[in-house]
Amino acid sequence: MTEDDRRRSRPERPGGKPRRDALAGRGQRKESTERPVWQQRVELKRDPNREKSPIIPESITPNDIDLGVRVQLKTLTAENAEMVARHLAMVSLLIDQDPQLAHKHALAAARRAGRIAVVRETVGITAYTVGDYPLALRELLAHRRISGSNDQIPLIVDSERGMNRPDRALKMAREVDRKKLEASVRVNLAIATSGARLDLGGNELALSELEIPELNPAKVFGYSPALFRAYANTLEVLSRTEEAKKWADLAIRAEVALAGEPEDVFEVIEEIEIPKFAERPKLDSSEKPRSSFDKKPFDKPKFGKPKRGFDGPGTDRRGAPRGR
Repeated sequence: MTEDDRRRSRPERPGGKPRRDALAGRGQRKESTERPVWQQRVELKRDPNREKSPIIPESITPNDIDLGVRVQLKTLTAENAEMVARHLAMVSLLIDQDPQLAHKHALAAARRAGRIAVVRETVGITAYTVGDYPLALRELLAHRRISGSNDQIPLIVDSERGMNRPDRALKMAREVDRKKLEASVRVNLAIATSGARLDLGGNELALSELEIPELNPAKVFGYSPALFRAYANTLEVLSRTEEAKKWADLAIRAEVALAGEPEDVFEVIEEIEIPKFAERPKLDSSEKPRSSFDKKPFDKPKFGKPKRGFDGPGTDRRGAPRGR
């Protein structure tokens, strides 16, 4: 008996199922000329009110931003990373001359890479620069949550002040271990918290916030002029005019020294007494509270290279936070 005869002699499967040899071509799907509706691409509806991304000159390339920023964009597709990098480069170029346009570039980058820490940080900084404090606070808190960095805590604190919430500003400042902050960040935070104290009418406390080790006229750093000037302004509030003039003059001389003018050599003013870092005085309830917030802007942030480049927010390149 041949093999074919044996197959034919086998009984039918229970339930009337056909034999295996009758299932020729099993596993082959029937081709269809039409795709199911759920597989068809649906045209996306675009919001007509959505602002278009600002134009980027062709001369701007991803190489115009810092390498550390480009590394953070590696999680994006090559085309998307290139566009985000170019928008960030435009922020670097425009932040001083045209903050509003720089903010638009930052928002355009966020639409493409909203989960990248440096992008959220950039949006927060540009929002702060144009005075949009709620947006600045939201974006800077998101950056801190993503990156775990406290480098922008001075702007977070001052954004709370911008929203007329000095109490919350001081609470945010107390949550950070200042010993772990870089010197420039620590100085900016001291200036911001000093302003919050002034908002609440604690003028003596505002002065003590600024009496930190970095308040040293014998050594000048990039953050020194802003710190000296904030200290002078607070002394003026306390009607200590003569001391205020000395520290204001010291701030000017520090700026000249940092500018590198050879004919102006920085010297320590001997008659200035360096404040002692004693315990902070208690708030005098009899002091008259000042206005809740001064809308005078901070120094504009600086992003590293003078012509092109983006060192990324969080580095030692910003002006000091708002000081009185």
